[in-house]
Amino acid sequence: MPLVVLCGTRGSGKSRRAAELREALGGPERPAHVVAEAEGGRAALLAEVERRLGRRDVVIVDAGNELRSVRYELYCAARQAGTARCLLHCAGGAADPADPPFEAPDARNRWDRPLFTVGAEEPLPLAAIRAALFESRPPPPHRATRAQPLQSADFLHRLDRVTQEVLAAVLAAQRGGAQPGQLVRVPGVAEGLQLSRPLGMAELSRLRRQFISYAKMQPSDENLPQLASMFLQYLSRSTQ
Repeated sequence: MPLVVLCGTRGSGKSRRAAELREALGGPERPAHVVAEAEGGRAALLAEVERRLGRRDVVIVDAGNELRSVRYELYCAARQAGTARCLLHCAGGAADPADPPFEAPDARNRWDRPLFTVGAEEPLPLAAIRAALFESRPPPPHRATRAQPLQSADFLHRLDRVTQEVLAAVLAAQRGGAQPGQLVRVPGVAEGLQLSRPLGMAELSRLRRQFISYAKMQPSDENLPQLASMFLQYLSRSTQ
């Protein structure tokens, strides 16, 4: 049940590449499924991916996956399912002002590797993709299933505090008159949250719980400096 995540801007050929991958990786004993972005947005996409990952099939995610936070969620889903994965970056295309800014993948991030990048006219590196999916060892169990190291206690404490601070900043900005279209700033974080609509405490708390559950799947001190930015990206994507 390996997972292939595509990412790229509009017009970069993601759907064409997804069809090529389905043809190359699937077969009578190993069906390949393409999960595309559709009505329901990111939440529906992730739910469908998680449902498919419960089978012995290849799952190909044909979506922009512009944000690091979205790719991190898919990474966590693959880790939870105990399956190999890779990321295919379709280079080229053109940015659409209506889309979130594209955050290019970086192989230094665990959720962006193994990373393969192809231009519009380049052939897919199928041999390397097959090796990453079918010849690599399954990822180790999540730390949630093992005794937690001491660093995880600090991670969970920071995760709770940082997400609380982000929610407090968003609610305070709205109480101060922030309107849809305005950028909400969080002290100490370069990134902001552009309000698409008013956000209530109940909805923000629900999104915070969801983000925490994703982040707990892979507690790591390496993610500490990025927690606030990742949570803001998650809020931005989830409230559009």
